[in-house]
Amino acid sequence: MRAVSDNAPLLHDLMPWSVRPLRIGRGWPVAPDAATLRARWALFTAAGEEEREELLHPSRARGLHSRVGQLPGHRTATTALAREEGPCPEPVLIAHGAYDRQWLIPDHRLVDTARPELWRVLDGHQVFAVEQAFLPEVGEPPVSFAALLPDGRSPAGRPGRIRPLFRQPGGRDPNLAPGLLEALSAAYGAGATPYDVLAWVAAAGYAAPEGCRVPLPAGPEQWRAGVALGERLVWLHTRGARYADPAAGRDRGGPRLPGGSRPYVRAPLPAAPGPGELEYDPERRELRIGAGRVSPVSPAAWQRTAGGVRVLEAWWERRTAPGAPGSLEALRPPPWTRSSTSELLETISVLTLLAELDAERRELARSLAPEQGQEQGRGGLGTAALRDAGVLPVPTARRHPASVLDHREEGPDGQFALV
Repeated sequence: MRAVSDNAPLLHDLMPWSVRPLRIGRGWPVAPDAATLRARWALFTAAGEEEREELLHPSRARGLHSRVGQLPGHRTATTALAREEGPCPEPVLIAHGAYDRQWLIPDHRLVDTARPELWRVLDGHQVFAVEQAFLPEVGEPPVSFAALLPDGRSPAGRPGRIRPLFRQPGGRDPNLAPGLLEALSAAYGAGATPYDVLAWVAAAGYAAPEGCRVPLPAGPEQWRAGVALGERLVWLHTRGARYADPAAGRDRGGPRLPGGSRPYVRAPLPAAPGPGELEYDPERRELRIGAGRVSPVSPAAWQRTAGGVRVLEAWWERRTAPGAPGSLEALRPPPWTRSSTSELLETISVLTLLAELDAERRELARSLAPEQGQEQGRGGLGTAALRDAGVLPVPTARRHPASVLDHREEGPDGQFALV
């Protein structure tokens, strides 16, 4: 247990700009596959205005006649939905919660609160850190990471905040407290990078009632070891899209387990599995889906939770739960496809590999824990030291999004704005 006097800096101060989670406001613009979204859109645009109103599920923020601009980076129509007759905007893959991925229709007219400031900085350099709800009884990692745009969903408690690593596209203007990189470089004898800081957060951050705290180490050896661990963690969270380094065993693309541990379909999965057909046999290390079998599946992968809910059970429910009759959500994806199988096997692999790193995270946490009466463990950089270095407090302006002056966006009915 950590001492009460622990004064490790908050992630809130190390990465000061944060954004609340997305609030979509209706379920039908999100699905496990893109084809289902196109089919839902076709039904919606084929309906008359009265039926279209019912299908939309209007809210205080969005209705058939709402006037809103485009989402940054997406050339969608800006006319009112009541007059929409065009094809479905090309769906995009987003990070859904801590470990899932879903497809979204990127149309601002369908999303109550889309957080355009996040879309403006979404590119191949960006990594998003998403603080999770504080649930001390389950002991989950306090932060998840995504290369895709995250929706920030948490199935339990108050959703955390989304912190982009960069405030500008192209990996420019790191979202870090001014002077932090210089202070870390001086302490550890090497040029610390924004990616190093994010990796350290992944390895060393721990949950506290006031938010994620990030103890900083005393010396360069501990820093390098923690960064190496964090690089692998973020690589797994982003499914190989970030921190890829083949020389370090981190290939680009979906992470895979070694041959003897890799999950396979041992008995054919049913063509139309139902919501209650997912079971786990810990003795056989086997996932059962009706008469189908997937193994090996480690107990740690099955037990892993996000927001207090088992990840694999939530993944399954999202793909098999029926929608309300008469709604667009009732139009479901194909019951089961080869893509569904691949996604399930990859998710199991990621959860297994993350669980294998839990012991290293715990060992690092023990080495960083302060002795009784100390502010920070083993002489590391605490909040007071960062204040002395001029890193804290963070200027108020750094907690707000940067202006993206070279970015034009179409507003309602074709108007343009410079942001």
